[in-house]
Amino acid sequence: MFEIKNLSLIYDMDKTEKVCAVNNVSLSLPDTGLIGLIGPSGSGKSSFMYCLSTLKVPTSGSISYQRKDFATLSNKEMELIRRQEFGFVFQRHFLIGYMTALDNVIVAANKEDGSKEKGSEILNQLGIKASDIRKKPKQLSGGQRQRCAIARALMNSPKVLFADEPTASLDHETAYMVMDYLKSYAKEHLVLVITHDRTILKDVDMVIEMWDGNVSNVRKGGIFL
Repeated sequence: MFEIKNLSLIYDMDKTEKVCAVNNVSLSLPDTGLIGLIGPSGSGKSSFMYCLSTLKVPTSGSISYQRKDFATLSNKEMELIRRQEFGFVFQRHFLIGYMTALDNVIVAANKEDGSKEKGSEILNQLGIKASDIRKKPKQLSGGQRQRCAIARALMNSPKVLFADEPTASLDHETAYMVMDYLKSYAKEHLVLVITHDRTILKDVDMVIEMWDGNVSNVRKGGIFL
């Protein structure tokens, strides 16, 4: 699905001391599967994901998505891909305070028909009780808010789900449950999960390790604990 060649992202290009967030990375990513992206803070994980998701423009190199070179696409074409084919889970949940949990989820729906039913189903599968879906974000725990953000990202059944630390605010039992859900979703979609927690990567299909902007290791299968 993704072909990445000699990808680099450098910040502060106009300054004497530049920051190389991603350094000459070349990779191929499959059409489906659960992929873990791991590395210490500042290793370039988020920057790499932002390039793949069109949220940042790389300094050099190329990214092809379904044989479409990002460099040849207009802003409108990339916006369409983001809206119709990509889903995003950020480190902060970015829920809308005056909306209920369910409304926060379905606000992202491209189609209204059946959106409440689908949103309720995803929330239930992520462990949010029916009695909580009418609550507003301030009435929910941090873990519940994060799961609402995950459900929102899944509303349009994106071909690619980009998830930046999706389990950081969850206890381990809930984190494993969420990862099991994403593993099931990844049977027919591509899911990329950035994390510091090696324990949640035991059942992924591929692990990409990053260090100082470089891909230091790529291996099939999860992390053996």
